[in-house]
Amino acid sequence: MRLRILIVLGVVMALASCSTYSKIQKSEDAEKKLQMGKNYFLEKKYTKSITLFESVVSSFRGTPQAEELLFLLANSYLQTKDYLSASEYFDTYIRNFPRGKFAEESHFLIAYCYYLDSPDVRLDQTATENAIFSFSEYIELYPAGNRVDDSFRYINEMENKLAYKEYLAAELYYNLGLYGGNNYRACVITAENLLKEYPDCPYREQAVFLILKAKHKEAILSIEDKKYDRFSEVVDEYYRYANEFPNGKFIKEANRMFKEARKVVGTSEE
Repeated sequence: MRLRILIVLGVVMALASCSTYSKIQKSEDAEKKLQMGKNYFLEKKYTKSITLFESVVSSFRGTPQAEELLFLLANSYLQTKDYLSASEYFDTYIRNFPRGKFAEESHFLIAYCYYLDSPDVRLDQTATENAIFSFSEYIELYPAGNRVDDSFRYINEMENKLAYKEYLAAELYYNLGLYGGNNYRACVITAENLLKEYPDCPYREQAVFLILKAKHKEAILSIEDKKYDRFSEVVDEYYRYANEFPNGKFIKEANRMFKEARKVVGTSEE
């Protein structure tokens, strides 16, 4: 019996809440809509707060309430994971209130929206690049800001993501081999670009070793006239890997390639 009463009360309260929201939507009282929108925001009913905030944005343009309204609307979209709309409203806030009390936070949250919208590494990384740019812009604007450490951390994470995408591209070229052309050379070029652009990334050892592997494979498959030069490149590449990663995870395989190359070019082991 008590359970039934609780269920009935829950249904009645839900219906009453829906009825209240419906009445507020139809109301012409902008102040009341703004206040109810704030209440829904505090209750984490962000879809409802968005609806009410959107309906009164134009009514409060140029008023003291406009600043908080735009910021809450942007945050409501952020909470519903509509990162595009959120970033657009944070940007609108900044354009209207460049020195407003939420300006610093809005600059950071624009970047954070791009960060949250950054897709799987195998997909287009425009959002990732936008995140890096926007976090860097925040740091430049607010060098003593309270979100600077977070911004550096997110930039590092996003740059590592881009580096991994480059590594996967280089690895794909290696796996393609001679299909449709000399993909080993494309692998080397892509991996070298990765090392140049992201020298401290977590994939450095894999990239250096991949270059060694690609040059070794290219040397094996070369015509006789080019074998000496190609295996000489393998020797040089071996020393780069061995000097940088003497106890690296691929050192045994690297040593094997070096010995094979040494037989061709006659290089004595140091």
